[in-house]
Amino acid sequence: MRPDIVIPVLMGCVLLWWIGRGMNWTMRLVVAAITLVVIMGILLLERSLN
Repeated sequence: MRPDIVIPVLMGCVLLWWIGRGMNWTMRLVVAAITLVVIMGILLLERSLN
């Protein structure tokens, strides 16, 4: 696995955990799903531009 993909995803998970400490589980799952969609969109955009 490439570090330029793994490190941002890992940092995003840590950030979600830190922010989501006060949220209920449903809200955490919604935020996590939206974040993963955004990350995948950025990766697809980067690959299409190269």
